[in-house]
Amino acid sequence: MIGTFELFKVGIGPSSSHTVGPMKAAAQFMESVRRAALLPRVERVRADLYGSLAWTGKGHGTDKAVILGLAGESAEMFDAGNADRIVTSARQERMLRLSGGRTVGFDPDRDVVFDGVTVASRHPNTLAFTAFDGGDNVLHQERWCSIGGGFVVLEEEVGKAQLQTEHPVPFPFRSGNDLLSMGASSGMSIAGMVLANETSRLPREEVDAKLDHIVEVMMSCIDRGMVTDGSLPGGLEVRRRAPSLYRKLREASASNSRTQHAVMDWVSLYAIAVNEENAAGSRVVTAPTNGAAGIIPATLRYFRDHCQDADAEGLRRFLLTASAIGALFKMNASISGAEVGCQGEVGVACSMASAGLAAVLGGTNEQIENAAEIGMEHHLGMTCDPIGGLVQIPCIERNAFGAIKAISAASLALQGDGKHVVSLDKVIATMRETGKDMQSKYKETSLGGLAVNLTEC
Repeated sequence: MIGTFELFKVGIGPSSSHTVGPMKAAAQFMESVRRAALLPRVERVRADLYGSLAWTGKGHGTDKAVILGLAGESAEMFDAGNADRIVTSARQERMLRLSGGRTVGFDPDRDVVFDGVTVASRHPNTLAFTAFDGGDNVLHQERWCSIGGGFVVLEEEVGKAQLQTEHPVPFPFRSGNDLLSMGASSGMSIAGMVLANETSRLPREEVDAKLDHIVEVMMSCIDRGMVTDGSLPGGLEVRRRAPSLYRKLREASASNSRTQHAVMDWVSLYAIAVNEENAAGSRVVTAPTNGAAGIIPATLRYFRDHCQDADAEGLRRFLLTASAIGALFKMNASISGAEVGCQGEVGVACSMASAGLAAVLGGTNEQIENAAEIGMEHHLGMTCDPIGGLVQIPCIERNAFGAIKAISAASLALQGDGKHVVSLDKVIATMRETGKDMQSKYKETSLGGLAVNLTEC
């Protein structure tokens, strides 16, 4: 089983698979070196990046993430000022203080290698770490894969069952059909079953506190993005749009001149605000990835601010329901843009948000499953083609559309009785097969699609 807090993690932008994952893999490599009692002998470390990490890693800040991970930093405890000092010191002084306290020579241009030639055999997001002694002899080597959503595994473990609970949970669902049948036999909602799983591992008070923390980080990210002006980093000179849109919507509300599309404009604003913060490398919730980090917060904010009877319990129920759907995609397909395209990021986030919203608006388990199916069905085949390898164009706008589509999917499902022709399980299987068939240039490589067809003006 994949738990709620494995899918919803506080991290940093711009990418869960290209930033958060590599940082985590680098830190775990250094922990392996420490456990093997090799740290006192280490004089140099090197990271080789393959596949999508090599092709789009510079735009995603993968080199910076690797440096921070080797230094023992974590995305959950990220401090922007300290991170900048670590990276600047490594680049200027050619030295790095490793996790564990040992300082070694480190030249980012030499020791972080973007290898766009060697084929990544097991997964398109592959990293190889090597520790050397003073004679340049290899002390320790590991190969890691960043498999989406900030999850990392050793290369030899790719494809194997990784995310097992430490003890059996009361509702060990593996499919949408499992969710429906278990709900029918127990009389419980999807959120109720997920909560039962979580409270079999943690006290209820701790589960509620962790859910509230996720909500708080999401809402703070929206608030911060709505008032932070300027251009996004990376060279495209993309101006932040959220602050100006926020001012216009506030002025329209104050003058009572709101348009018929005002609610949709607010939802778009919420999503754009989050993804502009993500593109700037700020603190976000991986939901379930960073590239799609704005969809669930925007839909959640829509429920909180624009729907009747929203309360803290409803916000928790939204996240619990959404995590059940995200777990199905993670277990049975993928949430990695490098593996299945943007359908695995924006599509999955839309499906999760659709289900969460349907749940808090009174949907049955069948209507919730239908909402999740609709949310993904109309993202099938979406490519991942970030211009310049940056999570900006078309990623930011895709989150706004994903949130709007999530609300539409929930609305359509709630108008029905939950009966429909195509099941969520069939859509998940279709998404997986579509991703396998998709050419690699359309899967987070910046080698196809919009990434190579931007007209120079």
